Formats: sequence, C-alpha cells, structure tokens
Amino acid sequence: MRLIDEKSSVNYIDPSELLRPEPTFADKEISKFRDYTIDPTDPLKARVQRTYREMHLNQTVDFVKGRIADWLQFNHFTATIREALEKLNDLVDESDPDIDLPNIVHAFQAAERAREEFPDDDWLHLTALIHDLGKVMAFYGEPQWAVVGDTFPVGCLWSDNIVYRDTSFEGNVDGDNPKYNTKYGMYEPNCGITKLQMSWGHDEYMYHVLKHNKSTLPEKALHIIRYHSFYPWHTSRDYTHFEAPEDKEIMHWVNTFNRYDLYTKSAKVPNIDELWPYYQTLIDKYCPGELEF
Repeated sequence: MRLIDEKSSVNYIDPSELLRPEPTFADKEISKFRDYTIDPTDPLKARVQRTYREMHLNQTVDFVKGRIADWLQFNHFTATIREALEKLNDLVDESDPDIDLPNIVHAFQAAERAREEFPDDDWLHLTALIHDLGKVMAFYGEPQWAVVGDTFPVGCLWSDNIVYRDTSFEGNVDGDNPKYNTKYGMYEPNCGITKLQMSWGHDEYMYHVLKHNKSTLPEKALHIIRYHSFYPWHTSRDYTHFEAPEDKEIMHWVNTFNRYDLYTKSAKVPNIDELWPYYQTLIDKYCPGELEF
C-alpha cells in the first residue's frame, strides 16, 4: 500500500506549491526521462535493473551503519575538488537510464544550466558542479549499488514509488524485522527529513565531506546535495509523515535544482577546458585546498 500524505498534519506540504516548472531546455520529451521499464534485451536497461536489485537487496540499517563508520573517518584519500571531479572522467553511472557518458560531463551540464537561470547565485553553480562528487567512492572499493541511484530511508517501510519496488527488495532482511518494516519504523512522526537515515550513497557521503571540511557553501546547498536523489520524497511525495515545517525550504531548493540534475542530461558535451577557470574561482571561494575524503 502506498504511503498516504497526512493532510490533517500542520506540517503537511501541499505538493502544488512545489511543482517544478516544466523545462524548455530538455533535449527530449519530459516523459522520456527516468524510463525504468524492464527490458532484458536492452543492455542499458538491464544494467540499471541489476544495479537497483543489488542496492535494494543489500541496503539495510546495519549496512548503512557500517558504511558510515568506515567512510566518515575521512581517511580514504585527500584531493582538491578539481582532482576529485576529474576522477569522474572514468565513471559511468550504472543506475542512470538517461545518459551513458562520463559523470563529469553531467556535472558541467547541470552547472551551466543553473548558471544560466540563476546567474547571480554562484553557490548554486558550484553545488550543481559537485552534487555527484561523492561517486568517487566507486574508485576506492565501494560497489556502484552503494554509490549511485535513487535514495530512500532505511529503517522504515519502503515506499511503493521506489524504482523497481515490486520485486527488487526481495531478500532484504529489514523487510522481516518488525523494528523496521512499519510506516514509522525506527523514527517518530514529523521528526523531520534530516532525522532519517538514508540509504548509503554519494549524496549522504558528499554532504558529510563538505561538513567535515568546513565548506562555506550555504546550508541549502548541502541539503540539495544530500537529498537530490531522494525521488520518492521530492517527486512522488512519499514519507510526508516524517516532514517538519523546515522541510518545506529544503524541498523548494531540491526541486529547483532537480531541473538541472535531470533534464540537462544529453549527448551534448560542454567544453570543460574552457569552463574550468570560472568554476575554479568558485571552488577557491567555497571549498579551497585539499579536502579529506
């Protein structure tokens, strides 16, 4: 059964207030994005489905606790933002049905569109550029199913709007645990989205990397990075029974950013060499020097 919005709650967020304007800059019909139809004969779709199956089988409360204990020591490597971004030249996201290009291309596609629509908000340009930077975990032993893809809270009932929800969670031990398999699970009503323990991936990791390294990006930028892949919440409007009043502001910025994250994906490759000088000034402003990852 799908989780139902609790409209009687004083914390309820009216989805009509949060609708993203339909973008006019997309290279294909909006309905063609995020196509998760099952087709074993299509290598791209088959790869995406395999990635989500591994994710949904293995992302448990205990697994997430283990990854937090490991990665939040920030002792895996040190690098500047640019050095870390350049690693994404060698990463193709195995969960993405919309693009089969190195992830750094997507980073600049998103950043340039944000820059065009919000020219005075340089923090948003940099946020778009680095929103996927946590995917560098894939170069240090983390399998892609624990790095990429949509996120969801562990420790409570899985939403019906999670990708491949009907079949891919079969065998996940949390589904048989009464502590975790109910609507509220291990959480309290209206506790706030920031109190949820999200599945482990690049979003959660990069949020903590920036906090640990004392980035001066505004808090709304950190929330964008932390929740941009939480589609069951920001798009399907599930998990509203956990929302607190301050989550409306988070939702606003995540949905604003989602236009650039999703609808800029295309085969058009920006001239990254020409763009680096501008973005380096933003890196120096908000995240200078070497960071501990």
